[in-house]
Amino acid sequence: MTPTPTGAPIIGIDLGTTFCLVACMDQGEPVVLSNSVGEYLTPSAVSLNAQGEVVVGAAARARATTRPESTAQWFKRDMGTMRRYQLSDSERAYTPQDLSALVLKQLKEDAEAALGREVVEAVITVPAYFGELQRKATKDAGAIAGLKVERIINEPTAAAMAYGLHERDRQLRAAVLDLGGGTFDVTVLEIVDGVIEIQSSAGDAWLGGEDFSERLAQWAADAVDAEHGATLGRGPSDVSWARLLRAAERTKRRLTERPVATVALPRLLLPGGREVDVAVELTRGNAEELWAELLDRARWAMMRAMRDARVQPSDIDEVLLVGGATRMPCFAAQAAAVFGRLPLSSLPADEAVVMGAAIQAALKAGDAQVDDLIVTDIAPFSLGIATSTDMGGCRVNGLFSPILDRGTVIPASRVKRFSTVADFQRVIKVEIFQGERSMCDDNTSLGQFEVSDIPAAPAGEQSLDVRFSYDLNGLIEVEATVVGTAHSRSLLIEGVAGGLSKRELAEARAALQALKFHPREALPNATALERAEALFAELTGAEREHLGALLAAFRGALELQDVDRIGAQRRLLNQTIKALKIGL
Repeated sequence: MTPTPTGAPIIGIDLGTTFCLVACMDQGEPVVLSNSVGEYLTPSAVSLNAQGEVVVGAAARARATTRPESTAQWFKRDMGTMRRYQLSDSERAYTPQDLSALVLKQLKEDAEAALGREVVEAVITVPAYFGELQRKATKDAGAIAGLKVERIINEPTAAAMAYGLHERDRQLRAAVLDLGGGTFDVTVLEIVDGVIEIQSSAGDAWLGGEDFSERLAQWAADAVDAEHGATLGRGPSDVSWARLLRAAERTKRRLTERPVATVALPRLLLPGGREVDVAVELTRGNAEELWAELLDRARWAMMRAMRDARVQPSDIDEVLLVGGATRMPCFAAQAAAVFGRLPLSSLPADEAVVMGAAIQAALKAGDAQVDDLIVTDIAPFSLGIATSTDMGGCRVNGLFSPILDRGTVIPASRVKRFSTVADFQRVIKVEIFQGERSMCDDNTSLGQFEVSDIPAAPAGEQSLDVRFSYDLNGLIEVEATVVGTAHSRSLLIEGVAGGLSKRELAEARAALQALKFHPREALPNATALERAEALFAELTGAEREHLGALLAAFRGALELQDVDRIGAQRRLLNQTIKALKIGL
């Protein structure tokens, strides 16, 4: 069926790590559009051929095993970073945004061919755990491709919308498990009277089907090394490794349907030029042993999503599987063990996200076909500012003070009051960060601004109200108001920088080389800090603030290098960690 929209179409795009899809609404239902080769799935791959021409999609993916040095894949994982991809002998190095833009341009052209009209706007999905840097990079990629992208939507939220469109007359709580090629997201949602309320999202930005394939490839490579006394190259431009990865992916898919499969690869080129035929048998049980750590990471994300939503497995009415990698029996078994019920696959695993993107596009366009569907979303990360505190005569700087916690339903506005830390302070610099760590240096900087004309007064006597406002388009406004004078400054976070400059990289390297050992590097202290940091990332609200205060006190003791004080603060911190973990 080919949609025939009456107005300028807004398409939905699932910009995946391994595959992409495009869809739009037709007669109240989302319809997936085929690409130029008549397929729904367009590989997220870009390659340069011998003539220096750009090849996108299935052709580029095919070149990945024969010309890996000329092909780029999985660049979605690097969105928002300064990584550069050098394709073959090209003089140009491509950013992740450049490569994503090339894929989006192809998707735009395919959609225009399917719809018979120009496409100028799109809703694009991203993993729930994408931060502002990655979301801004995704919007930039769309702009480079000639698309207007005002709305970015979380992938599990999109899948929930596709599910909710068909279940809007029911009242239930569901967990959506989205395991794609490169990322894993878990969303807990509730459907009541046609309103889909997203209650929590958790996930792992570096866990996907490709990681399962790579574990098999590593195992097969080790077997080849042992049998033939050779060490296979495992770099991204190594042809043998690229072929082995593809063979491992095929084996993974076969193990979905059968208990035993073989990693088969004829004429694998070993170092030195010798060719061998590879045939390594693998049982499903063996594979699941190799994947144990990956499955445990998935289980942890499921548990975290339930903790953030403050629900128990018994509170979940249905578990929905989304993403091609959820077809693995071991993943479905893991989900069943966590939630105590068999998961559903009522929507096409590969298409659920893009179907939701199409629904969101229709909502944005004011389409009457979906006007009775209401969806809320949540902030994927905590937002806050850098603060300082005095601990026994030592000032600890760069503490992260969350103002808008992750999981807050958006649109939202939250405010907290802060006081001056220096006598007669006339200027306050407001540094904005996003993340879950207790120190700002470990989180993502989103910008900064200054508030001047603070009335001169002793430390602590002047206050500043800092308000964060977050809307459905992903725009963040930070406003700081001087209490008493009402003088205020604000910053709209929409032009986030894309990464480090060459100068900043050089400074970072110099700083690393200049590091010296400090009491914080002592094993007991480092262990306490790391355990507390991990727990800090899991908590929200008052418990998190309490742990953050103890972390600050411990860091203050480390700065003073007072052995007795360090020991006392460490014991208190460890006792608190133990008590808080019992409640998780």
